[in-house]
Amino acid sequence: MTPRAVTIDGPGSLRVGPAEPVPPGPGEALIRVAWSGICGSDRELFTGGRPAGLVRYPVVPGHEWSGTVVEVGSGVRAELVGESVVGEGFRSCQVCAACRRGENNLCAAGYDETGFTQPGAWSDYLTIPARLLHVLPHNADLRAAAALEPAACVAQACLKLATVPGERVAVVGGGSLGLLATQLLAAAGPAELVVVDPEPTRAELAVACGATTSWRSAEAAQHFGRFDAVLEAAGASGTADLATRLARRGGRVVLTGVAAHDEQPPSPGHLVQNQLTLHTVFGAPSGAWVHAVRAFTTGVLDPGRIISREYGLDDAAEALRARDGERARIVKVLLHP
Repeated sequence: MTPRAVTIDGPGSLRVGPAEPVPPGPGEALIRVAWSGICGSDRELFTGGRPAGLVRYPVVPGHEWSGTVVEVGSGVRAELVGESVVGEGFRSCQVCAACRRGENNLCAAGYDETGFTQPGAWSDYLTIPARLLHVLPHNADLRAAAALEPAACVAQACLKLATVPGERVAVVGGGSLGLLATQLLAAAGPAELVVVDPEPTRAELAVACGATTSWRSAEAAQHFGRFDAVLEAAGASGTADLATRLARRGGRVVLTGVAAHDEQPPSPGHLVQNQLTLHTVFGAPSGAWVHAVRAFTTGVLDPGRIISREYGLDDAAEALRARDGERARIVKVLLHP
């Protein structure tokens, strides 16, 4: 079969066509893609909703993926060929102050990421700097591993939240990020772990991911000030404010979602008067990737639990529309080249 790739030429314009693999140059590796994921930012690429500085058209999407190394360039150890891998997305400079602090997601050289400004994994093959790869065990489930990128993002949030055993913890948002975060937070032994989501049908899946229970937003409003730590992973209007209201006085909150039009942002007065510690997360630095991959390889994290549907590469347009009107039943959608 002729190798293919999905290209978004601009908002609303998608095509699937031949795409020969790019031979790996010095320091690079060529990956045969096994699975690639679809997230909200990919839908923004297609609809034109992604900020101009965070996309470069035309682009092959795909920042969530798993695969196998088939070839390496000079300067890369030959033993990497045949390994199962996932890869970081940020193409950082490695020398600026942020990179040296371990915050390569905040690189001073500017934003550059696989699947947005560089060719991504909605393709049969992907060429990527080998330094971004994380090697998985030979028996790793590559289908599940394709969701390790969002897991790394919420791993950073969990590290910021720094929960300890016995705390009361809440997750606002029962989508991909929220359910992956729930699995990671459950491993810390909370006394209570509640997922807040407007869809009651997500309750069973939330419990399967480690939650003690699931609430709708109206029910959550009856428990303001209850939780030691709250992780917001919804990115909808009002969810950041809800997260800060759920935290107790002196509690901690981490925001990962970005609401395009937040009609109810967090109140500065509430934050100050209750002395809340507030963190935000943008993507995943390398340390968070290590945390997520380790959790996956030890069995603490199973991204496969949140995978709802799979499509072939030729059906990428249909896959992008898969959640339309079916949010309650569909969490994570994968493409299978």
